[in-house]
Amino acid sequence: MEVERATTAVAEGGSSAEMAVDNAAGPGAVEKPRFDALMPSEMSGGRPQFRKVPVPPHRFSPLKRCWMEIYTPVYEHMKVDIRMNIKARRVELKTRKDTPDVSNLQKCADFVHAFMLGFDIADAVALLRLDDLYVDSFEIKDVKTLRGEHLSRAIGRLSGKGGKTKYAIENSTRTRIVIADTKIHILGSFVNIKVARDSLCSLILGSPAGKVYSKLRAVSARLAERY
Repeated sequence: MEVERATTAVAEGGSSAEMAVDNAAGPGAVEKPRFDALMPSEMSGGRPQFRKVPVPPHRFSPLKRCWMEIYTPVYEHMKVDIRMNIKARRVELKTRKDTPDVSNLQKCADFVHAFMLGFDIADAVALLRLDDLYVDSFEIKDVKTLRGEHLSRAIGRLSGKGGKTKYAIENSTRTRIVIADTKIHILGSFVNIKVARDSLCSLILGSPAGKVYSKLRAVSARLAERY
């Protein structure tokens, strides 16, 4: 009899499917409470969350020059407060009451950190829009210990004449690469970073650019087929 009443309620459209299940469970059934999703400001007991990104000395002037280009997407689109602490030489980020997602704070911190590493704002802002982008950093000495002219030649092989080798790796792997003295930073997806890093390591170890290009073409073709 209970099943017949539940079926009739659903057929008439007078109650939802969940109410029908409650009726079928019998008169002793307890209705489950439903809670609204917590806002990010409520997750930490109403206290705002902070991130602090240090500013290297050589990036202080570019940060001042491009401040509004950094401020606008962070404050207006991601709903995160941002300020420049000149005395402590760091950028400070804080969640607001209207911040839509708690992950926005970490995305903004990654965006500012990528700019500090030397990436262009147009490239770094992709960290705010996409979820599967990362920044990977390593040093030349992590691959091979080089000194003096050997180190200079390795850096030259990474860049190529007029940056040709670096641009070729970037375009074929859909990544962005920053070579800052002996440190190398790569921005991209996990798979693409691995392909770019393998190519850079081959150049550091002494492989000629032509051999790296041919290997890149083969790997890029395989990635294109897979995706």
